[in-house]
Amino acid sequence: MTNPARISAERSTVRTAADRFGVVDMPDLSYTPEVAAETEHLYQRVSHHIPRLEWPVYAPYVAAINRLKKQRNAVILAHNYQTPEIFHCVADIVGDSLQLAKEATKVDAEIIVQCGVHFMAETSKLLNPQKTVLIPDMKAGCSLAESITGADVRLLRETYPGVPIVTYVNTSAEVKAESDICCTSANAVEVVESFGVDRVLCIPDEFLAQNVAAQTKVKILTWKGHCEVHERFTAEELLAYKAADPDIQIIAHPECPPEVVAVADFTGSTSGMIGYVKDNRPAKVLLVTECSMASNIESEVPGVKFIKPCNLCPHMKRITLPKILESLVYMRDEIHVDPLVAERARLAVERMVNLRN
Repeated sequence: MTNPARISAERSTVRTAADRFGVVDMPDLSYTPEVAAETEHLYQRVSHHIPRLEWPVYAPYVAAINRLKKQRNAVILAHNYQTPEIFHCVADIVGDSLQLAKEATKVDAEIIVQCGVHFMAETSKLLNPQKTVLIPDMKAGCSLAESITGADVRLLRETYPGVPIVTYVNTSAEVKAESDICCTSANAVEVVESFGVDRVLCIPDEFLAQNVAAQTKVKILTWKGHCEVHERFTAEELLAYKAADPDIQIIAHPECPPEVVAVADFTGSTSGMIGYVKDNRPAKVLLVTECSMASNIESEVPGVKFIKPCNLCPHMKRITLPKILESLVYMRDEIHVDPLVAERARLAVERMVNLRN
């Protein structure tokens, strides 16, 4: 029998990130002429979203974070749903969750600060096991990821023996570990069809699974998980936008309900949506996703007018400049994944990545 006292003693001897890297003093956050000059080029990136009058509130944090990340040999990853002052002013790598984790393997940094939600930080840890991964707010969760547990997946495997389990990357490491392979919204159809069978479990996003089912002959079994941002969009509201202005192009994420996807001009993953806008440059576009993404790509596509039906992700918005700075100062909060869970979860991710190899 395992000795609880021994486990407690072993945990107490684990060195924290603060122990390994040390804690530094909180920088001075005054808005000085030096800070103004240092951050002016960054302000130009967000000037359409942040009034000049408000910049002195942001600039000291931006300057302090950019100095300290160099001192710490840290890289900041920011998801497309982060606010513009994070996305454009302190992030080193931006993109969707899997893209961020993969890009982080290519940089020479000891520390990753994940500006996203918890499962994204776990995925970064899975693909960068030797690096220290911090998340500025440990409570930054995800309604979709939290809709299913590892125990749920084990029960599904018992209920549907022999049926492959394809798990969306927007899940916890524990859930990935119980799966056969992971998928993204961009490659879900390809992954589902790679097994060459007539039935596949595609979990946990019900709407993504339904949208995949519409594109394949494979019978898709799913779970009733939803993204609380995308599930709120309706076909009725999008048709109302179209009726008011027929020139609007509607671009939807496949986490949206099928009836929303049906009225969209294009449906694609986060990176697919961005690529569509950059390649086609529609005069007016409505992105059916978290509204910060429109703000973040607006500066890259001058001439495109974004119509914003603003559904915000409350979990993403838990990440702020002050919390990022505190992560770097105090080296908190660190992401840990049980090594046995990590090994199995990493295998599910790698099977997806290596699918075309």
